[in-house]
Amino acid sequence: MRSMTGYGKGEYKAGGIELTVEVKSVNNRFLDFAMKSPRIFLPYEELVRSLVRGSISRGHVDVFVTLSDKRERAKSLFVDVALARSYVEAAHTLKGALPALTDDVTLAFLLRQPDIVREDEGGAFADEELVGALRTALAAALEAHSAMRLAEGERLKADLLMRVDEIARLRQNIAVRAPRVAEEYREKLTSRINEFLAGKVEEQRILTEAAVYADKCNIDEELTRLSSHIEEFHAIASAEPVGRKLDFLIQEFNRECNTICSKSNDGEITKNALAMKNEIEKVREQIQNLE
Repeated sequence: MRSMTGYGKGEYKAGGIELTVEVKSVNNRFLDFAMKSPRIFLPYEELVRSLVRGSISRGHVDVFVTLSDKRERAKSLFVDVALARSYVEAAHTLKGALPALTDDVTLAFLLRQPDIVREDEGGAFADEELVGALRTALAAALEAHSAMRLAEGERLKADLLMRVDEIARLRQNIAVRAPRVAEEYREKLTSRINEFLAGKVEEQRILTEAAVYADKCNIDEELTRLSSHIEEFHAIASAEPVGRKLDFLIQEFNRECNTICSKSNDGEITKNALAMKNEIEKVREQIQNLE
């Protein structure tokens, strides 16, 4: 059992390459992927996506890649002549507006301005060494991310199983109480009829009324299905991934509980059923965090 929420970080440092990959995920119904990285890795986004998909099946996943490439290799520079011309024109405009200024727009001045001369990224590409570094760092990040999600998932699992055990306890309380409801109704009915008819009671009529009432209030099927759902919950909780299966199953829990509440005409059963419904809602909320 794994949580959908997690974080992992992986690094690669060798041969002048310093590359960091961070993987962060939060809840989502489906696998939603987003990647932020230097432009040279954009052609490899699908590669990263496939590696992420191999480790994560559901959730919104953000992958952040940072790179410092200090390897000595030939680099080309791009000169932005249009930007340099704009600087010169701006300087002339200021000179015209403020004649007292000294005209010192020189080549050295222009070279100091940002972005006029910069590294040409138009032909930049990730070579095999960089792609290998990306794979290594991503694998480490996904492993750390998976470990964190597993640890959080185990905590959620312990809480869920505790709540399901409480649901089972409440179900048992209802199962013990349910057979007494029809009998108590028969006794009350007999007592009331005796009051009005001065002891002249038609036993068969009372039994018929009690039988009709018992049939309307019968919750044996709901209790049996609840018992089956509880067993199924324990079975599913041992598998992966579990989020969608448990989400569907907890809807069935809620349906049976609602039926018990609607059929109940007994304060004790209603009290236990409402407490059960509260636990079911807490379980449902926790399941939204599971992969």
